[in-house]
Amino acid sequence: MAKAKPTLVVSEFDNGLVNRLSVLERACLAGVFVIAGLNLAAWVIAPEGRMPVNGWPLMGAEGEAAALLGALSLDFLPSERNTWMRRFGMLLAALVMVLSAAVVAEHLFSVSFGFDFPVRIDAPVELRFMTRATLQIAAGFALFGITVLFSQGRGRAAVFISDLLACGLFLVAGTLASGQIIDSMKIFGEPRDSGISAQATACLFLLTITVLARKTRSGILSIFAGRGAGSKLARVLLPILVLLPYVRELMRAHLINWRRMPPPYTTALLATVALIVSMTLVIYLAWRINSMEVEIHALSLRDELTGLYNLRGFRLLADQALRMAHRSGGHFSVLFVDLDDLKRTNDMLGHQAGSECLVETADILKSTFRESDVMGRVGGDEFAVAGEFSPDAIRLAAQRLEELAAQRNTAEGREVALGFSIGHATATARQWEPLDSLLAKADQAMYQEKRRKKVFVG
Repeated sequence: MAKAKPTLVVSEFDNGLVNRLSVLERACLAGVFVIAGLNLAAWVIAPEGRMPVNGWPLMGAEGEAAALLGALSLDFLPSERNTWMRRFGMLLAALVMVLSAAVVAEHLFSVSFGFDFPVRIDAPVELRFMTRATLQIAAGFALFGITVLFSQGRGRAAVFISDLLACGLFLVAGTLASGQIIDSMKIFGEPRDSGISAQATACLFLLTITVLARKTRSGILSIFAGRGAGSKLARVLLPILVLLPYVRELMRAHLINWRRMPPPYTTALLATVALIVSMTLVIYLAWRINSMEVEIHALSLRDELTGLYNLRGFRLLADQALRMAHRSGGHFSVLFVDLDDLKRTNDMLGHQAGSECLVETADILKSTFRESDVMGRVGGDEFAVAGEFSPDAIRLAAQRLEELAAQRNTAEGREVALGFSIGHATATARQWEPLDSLLAKADQAMYQEKRRKKVFVG
């Protein structure tokens, strides 16, 4: 029997972000209902079929129907809803696709599907409300309906196709919305009457944002909703990469209309600005990746409980320090510390008390040795320190550890007494030894100290 391939999980979802996206979805759908409702009311009070405030042409019946049906379909399609509501939502999305595709076919092939309405310039308002949607708007809503239907699929092929369709939908809706905004800014002169309804464009764009927000729960867009470092990095860069092309083109248009800079220098200026922005993004990416590598490296070499190096980290860094000391011709010492009676503490007072003893031992080591010295927890109750110490210096450090432990044991109300068995070994320039040999000698000296204590107590 063939084994199923494991599903690729990029990262766990950021629940806080997912909740915020859910709020964004509801706000976008509410916006569609408000725009469609105001547009319908405007047809009643606007004798010329235009917005009373800015004179924009109102959205026709086909755009109104597509917007409302599309918003309703998305409202019925969340995964937590029951089966019949999901099917009803898919039916509404199919209606949007069929009606809009019929309009597209009429524009392209002059084919009528029985949805024609009489349209004349001198027609009454109630008939002018039936004006045909433009090809761009109809194509956008048809693509929206197809995308919603494919987004309900569960197979890999359906998810992949829905991702492609979502990108195409954003291309259409983003082009229409940004085109309307740029046209209203009068960069290229007075706004032109393209026949594309601003209300229909706004509804299509809001529906597209809702689709993309839901696509973050599955498919390629889920990378933006993860908790991992890559997802956070993608969320930081996304707004910059979205706005950058528009800023560049608006700057180009302003400079061309300004006519005070020759075209070659206009192109050179914009190319230089784009180069600076690109270099900034590359530097930021490199910095973030290096920071993540350092964090991952530190996590793989650190003991989670004490914050000291684990055995792997201690061996790696202590060996590097030993090589440096060997090249400089100085002394190098290894100190081995065993926390006495840790098992008895765990048995009598619980593992939490034992963990507190381990953390306290790590604190004593940190307060005794320098930051440049390599300190690690190399076993369950064993610690080691390596650095450039002479025999006298390492002996004094061992005495200092015992003194600090004795001071802490005098604290009032203390239940557990800290006790250390310590051994150390030193390599000199004349008698140089590898790290493993020094560790073995320090470990042996520590066990001799432990046996001496037992004999003394006995």
